[in-house]
Amino acid sequence: MSGQHRSDIQTGLLVNIVLKQDQRSGKLTQGHVKDLLTNSSFHPHGIKVRLTCGAVGRVKEVLAS
Repeated sequence: MSGQHRSDIQTGLLVNIVLKQDQRSGKLTQGHVKDLLTNSSFHPHGIKVRLTCGAVGRVKEVLAS
């Protein structure tokens, strides 16, 4: 899954996100979702989430539950 639809993302999911400072390089950060920060049901660049480690970024891939 791409991470553009809010309905595909729940707390606890393992995801790859891109941090704001890594948007140019495309470097991905892996972690488990703690909070969903985007309120809309769809976002073209990915739903913004906070990981359990505290990192905030947009979901690029949903890996596992």
